[in-house]
Amino acid sequence: MTTSSTAGPRSTAKKTTARTTATKTSARKIAEQLRVKDDESPWNEEEIREVRGVLLEEIEQHRVELKLAEDELDDLLRASGDGAGDDQADAGAKTAEREHEISVAANARASLRQAEHALEQLEAGTYGICENCGNPIGKLRLQARPRATLCMTCQAKQDRH
Repeated sequence: MTTSSTAGPRSTAKKTTARTTATKTSARKIAEQLRVKDDESPWNEEEIREVRGVLLEEIEQHRVELKLAEDELDDLLRASGDGAGDDQADAGAKTAEREHEISVAANARASLRQAEHALEQLEAGTYGICENCGNPIGKLRLQARPRATLCMTCQAKQDRH
């Protein structure tokens, strides 16, 4: 047992170093694969790590938001009972609050899916390609909105409809 406790920190340090090296190699490979617009510089490892970090933070944030919204909705449903004896104003307020929590949960779930999809695309080397026209989305747009799946032209067309 004493041997494993002394080996533990070294083993952890080796795993961390291996993970960091793998991440650098992975970031380098991803950067080499990603397409950019003609007037943009290629992605570099630092930019890839930054975008990955932002996406991971968003994923965690949306998971927390979703859990809170679902818990709040569960609490509302338990507290509301069958609604017997509620006047119209109380029933309306409860319905509005319930609908609000359903909406919050749906938005968090959709944002979570988008962030997870973007991370999957990043890892696959297909990140930054417009899902509509197949052209590069653009680094600046992706750095501002890492979950973007459409180039500005296709996004504008979609917004008009």
